[in-house]
Amino acid sequence: MRISMISEHASPLAALGGVDAGGQNVHVAALSAALARRGHHVTVYTRRDATELPARVQAGPRFEVVHVDAGPARHVPKDELLPYMGELAAGVARDWGHRPPDVVHGHFWMSGLAALDAARRPDSGYRVPVIQTFHALGTVKRRHQGAEDTSPEERRWLEPGVGRSADRIIATCSDEVFELKAMGIDTGKVSIAPCGVDLSFFSADGPAAARTRRQRILSVGRLVPRKGVDLVIRALPYLREAGFDDVELFIVGGGGDSGALHADPEVRRLLGLADALGVADSVTLQGQVARTEMPGIFRSADAVVCAPWYEPFGIVPLEAMACGVPVVAAAVGGLQDTVVDQATGLHVPPRDPAAIASALAVLLADPELRSRLGTAGVQRARTRYSWDRVAAETEKAYQLAVAGAPAGAISMEGAAL
Repeated sequence: MRISMISEHASPLAALGGVDAGGQNVHVAALSAALARRGHHVTVYTRRDATELPARVQAGPRFEVVHVDAGPARHVPKDELLPYMGELAAGVARDWGHRPPDVVHGHFWMSGLAALDAARRPDSGYRVPVIQTFHALGTVKRRHQGAEDTSPEERRWLEPGVGRSADRIIATCSDEVFELKAMGIDTGKVSIAPCGVDLSFFSADGPAAARTRRQRILSVGRLVPRKGVDLVIRALPYLREAGFDDVELFIVGGGGDSGALHADPEVRRLLGLADALGVADSVTLQGQVARTEMPGIFRSADAVVCAPWYEPFGIVPLEAMACGVPVVAAAVGGLQDTVVDQATGLHVPPRDPAAIASALAVLLADPELRSRLGTAGVQRARTRYSWDRVAAETEKAYQLAVAGAPAGAISMEGAAL
């Protein structure tokens, strides 16, 4: 197959850990590479966000990235990109010319708009099947963030329209299927293909990073309030009361190295919270680290905590499991699928520091339990979450879309296209 991916804000070439860079970048890059290994030809279209970027980059065998001029050639927050989706779609269609791909796969709701626009232009003479992966849903974001949700108002009607108009939707977890149904989307055209993990890179074999305390808890991810890092900090006093007073909370993430972190308001909030709770001496904010360091950092931890308010999927638990480390996970979204309670980690209620502390106390007190959960995590990651398996499931969804009946058209009114 000739496959076009559209990922408007998340380039597979982007450095991870920035304001709008993270799991989607990893997903698009790894899935594209895995599909290419299966013999497909994959082109990822993303928005040019710097003037010096070349028009095309060969990212691997049968896998290239195309930078499309759509809006200013600089970083624009993803929630401000909607007005440029028409330009993105036009650039994609122009690159296709008279030889469109077999399928086009939109990643995130705005990419879905561009995919539908490019695939169904009246003057093109073709109609390309459209597959959509949302990565996150506006209904869930509004439910948890309320007034702090910065999504454009148009998302309320355009995102469900993308879901209704796409030929096939690939959900990343079972919880997302229920959310899509609540949005009025026919779940009969929904496939499930999770995110994956690079098993050649993240593994339990290899050295562990040095640590300064007897026990280490690890938190990895972007430093934004919804990721719940403050909840892990709030759990530390409970752990001390339970007798665990030689524990380090090691936090990896943020928009820069450790020296630049203090300019980040969220970092200042977290450090202020740790100081107010009297646990500042137990908290290390590391900032960004090189990707090559992450397997060793995972192996250095006794447990990894993932405590977001909500999570469409979450790649960090997979990376931890692949490295043989048990995960304490909030029972939300995709974490309920990836982390098996009492088998590869422990589930806790969302936004509950005391429950996080209780789960950590169980793990820190029992090395045999940690070993058993870690071993099971490695097995689960290897049998269910390799990118090759994810690519095979994605390929099936493509085949269903190609064979399926046409879906209805989406109204672009108000989309500034």
